[in-house]
Amino acid sequence: MQSLITLSEIESAINFWRQRSPSVGEELRLCKEASSLATPYAQMIIERKVEFPIASMSEAAQLALKTWLESRV
Repeated sequence: MQSLITLSEIESAINFWRQRSPSVGEELRLCKEASSLATPYAQMIIERKVEFPIASMSEAAQLALKTWLESRV
């Protein structure tokens, strides 16, 4: 797996998970995979980062990202 991820790639991964498992409940809660990716996504926006190190993501985010990357092949 690659070592850095871009904002647009994280956004695509979140959208992949949102299509696979739509938001639920009155509050439109994200599935656990999309939610795990939302944290580094928000951090990138706040810190104005172009790329984010995958190794610094939570284990859940890394697994969600890996599944998305494998689905693109």
